[in-house]
Amino acid sequence: MIAVIFPGQGSQKPGMGAELYQTNTFARQVFDTVETATGVNVANLCFNSDEETLRQTQNAQLALYTCSLAAYYALTDTYPELKPSGMAGHSVGEYAALAAAGVISLETGANLVQRRGDIMARAGELRPGGMAAVLGLERTELESALASIQNGIAVIANDNCPGQLVISGDRDAVAEASALLMERGARRVLPLNVSGAFHSPLMVESAEAMRIALDQVQFNANAIPVYSNVTTKPGDNWPELLEQQLKSPVLWTGSMEQMIADGYNVFIECGAGEVLIGLLRRIDKEKIGLRVLDSATLEETRNALIAR
Repeated sequence: MIAVIFPGQGSQKPGMGAELYQTNTFARQVFDTVETATGVNVANLCFNSDEETLRQTQNAQLALYTCSLAAYYALTDTYPELKPSGMAGHSVGEYAALAAAGVISLETGANLVQRRGDIMARAGELRPGGMAAVLGLERTELESALASIQNGIAVIANDNCPGQLVISGDRDAVAEASALLMERGARRVLPLNVSGAFHSPLMVESAEAMRIALDQVQFNANAIPVYSNVTTKPGDNWPELLEQQLKSPVLWTGSMEQMIADGYNVFIECGAGEVLIGLLRRIDKEKIGLRVLDSATLEETRNALIAR
């Protein structure tokens, strides 16, 4: 069974999507459609922005959404026989998965992602906080350490793969946790350059603001299952799940393990970079990981699918 997966914030890089935009009509149409829907020249944002501009939350999220779907529709154009059995997306990538699965339209997804990016960019103004990546500790060890934090809230925000987690919360609590985790044997603890304590209880007000936008949207029944970051299972009540996602951990390890248990053995990452394929190798190195980010990887993936 084939799954298509879509990356989240952190995968962005200057120039992403430019080559597919120039070589594939369907990819170019995605950029044009998103620009019409949002008023943002996403092509210029992706192709001509410097790293710092593209890293800003409100820019990164819309850019990643656009590039992910440009890559997906370039793939379905080049290999129309593709029939994914399921999809998933990491954090903001979940919106690309929902659009690709037909749960929301491309335009609706773009508007929601634009709103989400604005809300998350301002999250630090409502509840100042921070995040840090933790490498080399298992989840149980991390949870034990976080339980002893006294300077506020610090929780697991992303469970990306064994030995790679992200914590989020009050700045003092994250700083206290970071020092403690190094004492407990973490290989590295890296502060993240983000505008708020994403995927933590500090995002409650932001999640409520996002719910207002979500409740104005028509969500179609899933034609293709989309696995939720919150539950690790195929979702259905998407306004509720997407609201919860902002203030809950991204359970990526669990999502991939659930998809593998459900019979998926080929995973195609559509969009910038290959972060998710790298995580897949850490979760189950026996599964096939493919990617689409330019015409070369598009051709490689097409050939691999034909050869199956």
